[in-house]
Amino acid sequence: MANDNKKPEQLQPHPVKEQLPGVQYCINSPPPWPEAIVLAFQHYLLTLGITVLIPTLIVPQMGGGNFEKVRVILTLLFISGVTTLLETLFGTRLPSIASASFAYAIPITSIVTADRFQSIADPHERFLQTMRAIQGSLIITGCFQVVMGFLGLWRNTARFLSPLSLAPCVTFSGLGLYYLGFPAVSNSYVKFKRPLCDRFGLLFSVPIVWLFAQLLTSSGVYDHKSVVTQLSCRTDRSGFVSAAPCPTFKAGEAFAMMAASFVSLFESTGTFYAAARYGENAGLLALTKVGSRRVIQISAGFMIFFSVFGKFGAFFASIPMPIMAGTYCILFCYFSSAGLGFLQFCNLNSFRTKFILGFSFFMGISIPQYFREYFQLTSHPHSGSRWVSMPTVQ
Repeated sequence: MANDNKKPEQLQPHPVKEQLPGVQYCINSPPPWPEAIVLAFQHYLLTLGITVLIPTLIVPQMGGGNFEKVRVILTLLFISGVTTLLETLFGTRLPSIASASFAYAIPITSIVTADRFQSIADPHERFLQTMRAIQGSLIITGCFQVVMGFLGLWRNTARFLSPLSLAPCVTFSGLGLYYLGFPAVSNSYVKFKRPLCDRFGLLFSVPIVWLFAQLLTSSGVYDHKSVVTQLSCRTDRSGFVSAAPCPTFKAGEAFAMMAASFVSLFESTGTFYAAARYGENAGLLALTKVGSRRVIQISAGFMIFFSVFGKFGAFFASIPMPIMAGTYCILFCYFSSAGLGFLQFCNLNSFRTKFILGFSFFMGISIPQYFREYFQLTSHPHSGSRWVSMPTVQ
């Protein structure tokens, strides 16, 4: 009878926590050196996949071959390593890697496809002239971001970001890269006491699948497949291992690149807030549950080392893209969910909060779709100027 009179237990909401549980190594508690080196190499592999993809898509349009492609990849790796090292030592000091941003892909493509470069018959000369134009635009964009940083303009803007506004910002920073996940994969749970698969999953999975892809390539499985399949899946398709001037300035190209810098500012802000919220880096740090600064600094050392010794960097750059795309399907999920985690600080019982959240998500998907459809029908948005149209599409 006593049990019958017992009141049913009421469900209580989960308590709000400043940092998610399960983080095994925080910023100031680095793992042992051997483990830190292995974890850092995982971050290097992830950054390498993102770094290889951009030159692979753009350099051939510039008239460059494998040699030029390798030079661009190694340059991006070196800059990413130096920037990450400075950022973890003197900047935000968060365990976040500063890698290439896809926000600049559209303005760079607009420069590459400009008539004044496409009219150059010699591919090598076209590559040099296009690279100089991209350099000039990036120099102006870099100066613009330096001014924004020193004057504290973006800091004042970020100060007004509430958890409600950060949720869609961080979430769309991850969801905006959805096309790098399963579409690229299609071209081609056991619990242990020691978290080996949990912490070193990327280091185990990439070499195994890479070796399997090498066996398929060597056995001739891809020999009679379509060109698209061979370019995506063959381990020898890149030619990186064997192939391991003054910039020009133009107002239109610089304007397009500066517009892309605003997108990268939001991406960086979302990434840093996600890293601060987790106590770990978005994506891979969320998977490994290791948020140590030392790991990221060692990873920056890997980037600098392999960019200087090009043959080693070119060897790892030959990993087929579907393998890296498979890791993105996992890691970008963590990144996107970090934004949703900010909603625990919001009152979701308020209709005002629900409207702001729903409006941000809906318009964040709807507005880009409008410009994509308009661009496909008319080849440019409302402006008749090419260098104004490309940032608008972006």
